[in-house]
Amino acid sequence: MYVTRYDPPKARVRYVDDGIELKFTEAAVMLAFAFHLLEQSEGEAEVFIHPDGEHAKLFDISDLLVRRGFHKTASIGKTNYGGRYVRDLHTITVNPTSGLGDVVAIINGQRIVAECKGGTVNSSHPGQKSRLRRGLSELIGQLMILPKGDERQIAVLPHTTEVQRQALKMKDRCLSAGIEIALVQQDGAVNFI
Repeated sequence: MYVTRYDPPKARVRYVDDGIELKFTEAAVMLAFAFHLLEQSEGEAEVFIHPDGEHAKLFDISDLLVRRGFHKTASIGKTNYGGRYVRDLHTITVNPTSGLGDVVAIINGQRIVAECKGGTVNSSHPGQKSRLRRGLSELIGQLMILPKGDERQIAVLPHTTEVQRQALKMKDRCLSAGIEIALVQQDGAVNFI
């Protein structure tokens, strides 16, 4: 549901099982984390995600929302995926505007701002592993730039052994700066480091 299968370039085929790369795109990471936040809510809740155009080219945002039981009640912007999606007491607003935080919500009275990154989750290729490690550092840097208020600031990435190892090394320093790290499993489950 969240992971997209790709044929890797010839140089990377030998680094993945069955010659297929599994990519957890940034849009899929945003949605998985948005669903996680809604599951934590004690009633009515709205989560805002802010994908850019590239995110939507790589992952069908609307399709996943509809498959998860949401229906579109309003459009936002000029894209076909931007809009307000509602399921019972939960709303996900997809606003294709950058600079607002990838996932933003108020859940049980607590404001949450999350920056997300995607990547290939089944490759042993050094470049792919390095891309995810760099992604974690980049997210931490993006959150460090934000003024720190009462909100929870969270860096969210797909789970791989390499990312988990790096996150464990950074955990204490990140927590001292008020930044949490969350890793998303291929099935959408979210675990905090």
